[in-house]
Amino acid sequence: MIKAVIFDLDNTLVDFMKMKGEAIDAAIRAMIDAGLELSYDEVKQRIDAIYKEKGIEFQYVFDSLLADIFDKVNHKILSAGVVAYRRAREAALVPYPHVYITLYELLKMGMKLAVISDAPSKEAWLRLTYLNMHHIFDVVITFDDTNERKPHPAPFILALNRLDIKPQEALMVGDWAERDIIGAKQVGMKTVFARYGDTFNTGVSGGDYEANDIQELIGFIKKENSDG
Repeated sequence: MIKAVIFDLDNTLVDFMKMKGEAIDAAIRAMIDAGLELSYDEVKQRIDAIYKEKGIEFQYVFDSLLADIFDKVNHKILSAGVVAYRRAREAALVPYPHVYITLYELLKMGMKLAVISDAPSKEAWLRLTYLNMHHIFDVVITFDDTNERKPHPAPFILALNRLDIKPQEALMVGDWAERDIIGAKQVGMKTVFARYGDTFNTGVSGGDYEANDIQELIGFIKKENSDG
């Protein structure tokens, strides 16, 4: 019997890569307009290299970029990039189609809802709050709660404990097979691969189910609970 649905956040509830790409694009163009004398492609390559080294959630990418170019931070150019990034990020931070209607339908079904994200706590909560989802979830587990990233079992076990349910009573939904699906299955959870958010061209996901639209979760849960 499924009693709870646990979601990954980025590329499962919200199109993170689209948001990030549009925000970085706006920031680069704003910094060039403010006096950064490099081509768009060169700036983009430098930013990509910083994210590759520091991680996609690194919060000081523009500071690092400008410090490397000028040996100090040019605050005129930095502020132009930061403001453009934030404006574009907010404009592009939208949920996937049918996310809200699916979450509310799950609540009507009596499901407990949770999020497990590898993002830092502040960033995960900012995204959830901006999307007006911060009151929907019973439990939100971020990297800061365990200092472990999926597929490590710690975040999954903590979520299950806080929800007060057994692993077989939870359905994990995520877009990253190697982290979300493997991590959840190794602790005994049922899994749904969010094919609609896949950015890796995943072949075989290993999920118990695959969703091309988040609304398909409703049918999966009804099937599980009918069979069980």
